[in-house]
Amino acid sequence: MHIARRPNSAKRFRKPLTLLALVLAAGLAAFLLAACSSDGETTASPTPAASRTAAASPAASPAASPQVASPCPPTGSAGGLTGAGATFPGPLYSKWVEEFDKKCKVKINYQAIGSGGGIKQITEKTVDFGATDGIMNEEQTVAAEAAGGPILHIPMTSGAVAVVFNLSGIKSGQLKLTPDVLADIYLKKITKWNDPRITALNSGLDLPGTDIAVVHRSDGSGTTFIFTNYLTKVSAEWNDRVGFGPSVNWPGDIGGEKNAGVAAQVAQIPGAIGYVELAYAMQNKLAWAAIKNKGGKFVEPGLEATTAAAEGVTLPDDMKVLLTDPDNPDAYPIAGFTWILAYQNQPDKAKGQALVYYLWWSIHDGQKFTTDLLYAPLSAEAVKKAEAEIKSITYQGQPLLQVP
Repeated sequence: MHIARRPNSAKRFRKPLTLLALVLAAGLAAFLLAACSSDGETTASPTPAASRTAAASPAASPAASPQVASPCPPTGSAGGLTGAGATFPGPLYSKWVEEFDKKCKVKINYQAIGSGGGIKQITEKTVDFGATDGIMNEEQTVAAEAAGGPILHIPMTSGAVAVVFNLSGIKSGQLKLTPDVLADIYLKKITKWNDPRITALNSGLDLPGTDIAVVHRSDGSGTTFIFTNYLTKVSAEWNDRVGFGPSVNWPGDIGGEKNAGVAAQVAQIPGAIGYVELAYAMQNKLAWAAIKNKGGKFVEPGLEATTAAAEGVTLPDDMKVLLTDPDNPDAYPIAGFTWILAYQNQPDKAKGQALVYYLWWSIHDGQKFTTDLLYAPLSAEAVKKAEAEIKSITYQGQPLLQVP
């Protein structure tokens, strides 16, 4: 009988026990939740509130920082800008204008027409900004300043000029060239691929006895500026006979318009050699040479070697500095900055505001897109120099950029 009464006895305690179990379960859940929060582990997506807290936290990922550094243009700014110039950074600039439009709803029409065209159009004030891979010379600077006052060279990134070739069966990095041999090829002193000076550098390569078709830019070009500046540093004869600049009197052979034009000519002509920005070499599947640098090392164009070219270089406040033939033993020797050209005194407030916020975004948020496209991001020192230049841009004497 006692056994028969046990269910009734259990029923009397069921509710208190159930309540106690619920309390204990809730306490355990709270303890586990606190523990997970303390070590950062989670198995579920954070709530919107949690996401906002993480974004605001100093311990958040580095990607969160540019949200503060790079605000969108304020109300009243122009919804569109036009720019023109260098083809060297063309792939990167295309990505930047797309991403900036997504973030800030500012449409930027950038035409990659060559550095010479960019200098011309900013001087004629037919664009809101120009772009160049070559430093403006005195004559160009005087003309631009007469048109719109002081003009700034604001660095955006740096890149490598690859020496590309079309030789069957020879892959990127296999062909080795010294500075003097490269200069003499472009001086038309070495005209055959099996010239003894080339074969001596490339034992084991089956170099043909065909003519070397030398391809160069036919338009005013910052890529040419970088390439010919390098040749003037490594060849006294090149310096005396040709010199450097966006356009030079080439000793001969084939011209191609823009980086894309040179790449196309090299791809189409067996035995051709040319020079293009590295991204164009990659896009067109062109093989490139390893160039002997000042330290005696044969180096291929690449991100690390391009970054090394800017290391240890003194950066002036106006950022008009060349990176060719650097002392760094790990550097690729044919590399350089590319700059945006902007008037320090903007004639239109709405466009000026849109421009300075775009430039600020480019040297901060925009840098994360450089490496995938084979450009080197700006160093911390270069960013500081660029920041100072952008902050100096005004409208009627008043700074256009308002950032912390």
